[in-house]
Amino acid sequence: MAPKIPSVFFKNGTSVPVLGLGTWNSPPGQVTQAVKDAIDVGYRHIDCAHVYENEHEVGAGIGAKIAQGNVKREDLFVTSKLWNTYHRPDLVQGALQVTLRNLNLKYLDLYLIHWPVAYREGDVLFPLRPDGKRVHFSDVDYVNTWSSMERLVEEGLVRNIGLSNFNVQQVQRVLDVARIAPVTNQIECHPYLHQAKLGEFCRAQGITITAYSPLGSPARPWVKQDDPILMEDPTVQKLAQKHSKSSAQVLIRYQIQLGNLVIPKSVSKQRIVSNADVFGFELDDEDMQQLAALERNGRICPESFSFGHPHHPFEKEFREGRR
Repeated sequence: MAPKIPSVFFKNGTSVPVLGLGTWNSPPGQVTQAVKDAIDVGYRHIDCAHVYENEHEVGAGIGAKIAQGNVKREDLFVTSKLWNTYHRPDLVQGALQVTLRNLNLKYLDLYLIHWPVAYREGDVLFPLRPDGKRVHFSDVDYVNTWSSMERLVEEGLVRNIGLSNFNVQQVQRVLDVARIAPVTNQIECHPYLHQAKLGEFCRAQGITITAYSPLGSPARPWVKQDDPILMEDPTVQKLAQKHSKSSAQVLIRYQIQLGNLVIPKSVSKQRIVSNADVFGFELDDEDMQQLAALERNGRICPESFSFGHPHHPFEKEFREGRR
């Protein structure tokens, strides 16, 4: 049994466990058991999304544990995300209802705009242009989407709303029009890509950072043979040996000590347990500095099929290799 996972508070007072189970890129047929295993060992924070196409499996796992009396709905913190094809304001609530049906839940604890880029409306996740190569974009502005997100809170369908993959300027544009402020910005974050300026800006606005791909997503579908493997980095391995922990545990602990929520993905019960065993040790200042020094603008989720969209959050930065 892993140690109890502590919680922190969003600016609005909502309590959220600092560690959650990520479900992106989880193999079909294994997600339900992973969710059940995670709940059994103490996870109460589950992160999912419509585009992952496994919310029905997540819902089955949650439902099984509630039915068995292992956990109550109010004990859980469930996050999902609005996909790019549903940014048009009149489509937002319908998209949420699909997610709620798939999860078999009456409400979400947190609903995020997954990306600031909008795609052509419809149920095809990646609608292509006639050339069959490029994604067909929509001109919906995410600030208009935000007003519909706020209505979801007002109608009791979601408890909190937030952003994902938004850059500084985009977060500010949302804040400029928001009646209900975003509680978090979920972004790629690990020692090869700290996104420090974005994190500092969000924290100054009372917006918590949620770190995805904290282990460097070594199993991502587009990985190249010569891509550096974060968990095999000599600095990470040295610190793991120093603390008698795994590389994954060091990387998860790093995000927690930065003040971020963190959502590592796994379908292995052994790793799910291990990933939660990060509260009995602490990285010292030198450890933190060594991990910070690994920064290399190493973005692994560039959303390259959205390049060319006027609201792409970091295409210019990615192409120019800037931090």
